[in-house]
Amino acid sequence: MLVEITMPAMGESITECTVLSILKNVGESVEVDDSILEVATDKVDTEVPSPQAGVIAQVLVQQNDVIKIGSVIFKIETGVVSKTTPPPAVETETASTAEAIETSILVSGSYARPAMEGVASAKFYSPLVLNIAKEEGVTAKELEQIVGTGAEQRVTKQDILGFVKHKKSQPLPLQSVEVPKADAVRVVATNDGNEIIQMDRMRRLIADRMVDSKRVSPHVTSFVETDMTNVVLWRNKIKDDFKKQTGESLTFTPILIEAIVKAIKDFPMINVSVEGETIIKKRDINIGIAVALPTGNLIVPVVHRADQYSLIGLAKKVNDLANRARTNKLTADDLAGGTYTVSNIGTFGNVMGTPIIVQPQVAIMAFGAIQKKPAVIETPQGDLLGIRQLMFMSHAYDHRVVDGALGGMFVKRVSDYLEGFDLNRKLF
Repeated sequence: MLVEITMPAMGESITECTVLSILKNVGESVEVDDSILEVATDKVDTEVPSPQAGVIAQVLVQQNDVIKIGSVIFKIETGVVSKTTPPPAVETETASTAEAIETSILVSGSYARPAMEGVASAKFYSPLVLNIAKEEGVTAKELEQIVGTGAEQRVTKQDILGFVKHKKSQPLPLQSVEVPKADAVRVVATNDGNEIIQMDRMRRLIADRMVDSKRVSPHVTSFVETDMTNVVLWRNKIKDDFKKQTGESLTFTPILIEAIVKAIKDFPMINVSVEGETIIKKRDINIGIAVALPTGNLIVPVVHRADQYSLIGLAKKVNDLANRARTNKLTADDLAGGTYTVSNIGTFGNVMGTPIIVQPQVAIMAFGAIQKKPAVIETPQGDLLGIRQLMFMSHAYDHRVVDGALGGMFVKRVSDYLEGFDLNRKLF
């Protein structure tokens, strides 16, 4: 039977993608979830898994083609065996493997999920992934913890093999780690000793977006210097216990995001976008976090519905997104739907900056380095001079829809929440 494979949805607002490489050729056999194509969108590079097992009968795309979501990319002959690839050996399940992971084939296509004793699972796994889990002794609980990079966050063959490899060298990993891919950078030396460096694809995309944002939005930037002393003291006091009890590092970023979320609730007209002559007021608060990649490029994954997380939840989500960004494991959905963005430029020792708005958002905030400075402290007995932990915040906003009053009050409200941070706050 000949089955047409179409280009799956890649995330919100993505309508097309570019073929980077073809991973399976005519005559080769594929299993469910085997990667058949590597594509690039304006947000992320990713591999396309096969939803069918069989033999490749026809490849309908070529490298560098721009293809529409939903278009036919492959045709696969099901129910036949490749002439070049021997059929997989039939393995009889033993009692030990049955105890490791029991499977129940569901009505939904050819996907299955583990039947876990005492644990309800809504995740679906391909027979190939389940077979690898059995052979490698991956428990049902461990399988649940693997972060899938396939369509709809499905666990792919590469995900589980990476998990197994990492597990052998490091106990109890939660996800596979993969070296990020990068375009080959072409460097040409000139006679005068200079070098001409060709931009990679991501750098070209970033350049285009920055120019477009400046062209679309008249940028205005307001600055506030805020006293972070309570935040610094509290984090220093709690971070070791936080690490022991959660296994996560507590950075300043989730604390800053929490203050941003509170201020957005006070000033919801910051959480908008512009379409023509209309303003779209967003229901969800989706916070983008700028992450510097090992290549030097920048990417902005999104904490969706950030107001629904506790501070512990925000810390875990921020760490997860940052780690997956640096190991090229983000999905298109991780990068879609942001309504407001933050950039922690203080990690590079910068004290302030003028960030560029991520379109179609209307504002972005940069947090500078926290520095010890002499400051005037007001007390009932009079003013005193003391050493405080101070930080500049830079708030850039779209002057088409955000005037100085709103832009200025918003950044001041974020400052108020940070300066009023409770030193006795309990996490657990």
